[in-house]
Amino acid sequence: PDGDAVVAPIRALAARFATLVLTQDWHPPGHASFASAHPGRAPFETVRLAYGEQVLWPDHCVQGSAGASLAPGLDLPGAALVLRKGLNPGVDSYSAFVEADGTRTGLAGYLRERGVGRVVLCGLATDYCVAWSALDARAAGFEAVVVA
Repeated sequence: PDGDAVVAPIRALAARFATLVLTQDWHPPGHASFASAHPGRAPFETVRLAYGEQVLWPDHCVQGSAGASLAPGLDLPGAALVLRKGLNPGVDSYSAFVEADGTRTGLAGYLRERGVGRVVLCGLATDYCVAWSALDARAAGFEAVVVA
């Protein structure tokens, strides 16, 4: 509900970096992580999917919806990449580096090609998307810093 509160601090932080990557949840309707895709299940219950345990979420960030849009006012012209997560209808993706089924997103290679060794992460959902991205950044050999 207060997601816009992070916009100004993110813009200020982003001004300090040459390489900027944005992530965007971009789920198709009926995504496997949505409780609505599992009759009789409620948000925040856990189910077992092909790749393991999955927390069920309320429908969110549905492709093309206002809820999936990047925050108004974010306006980061230096961001050369917007990495969309959750595109696969059967696999969730908290991390910007690795999807829940272990599929790599290619972000590690993208960053290495640009000489990045330290990844600074911030945003919403620090307990999921930001945290999982930080852990996977470390696993990929990057120094990872989370700004909360």
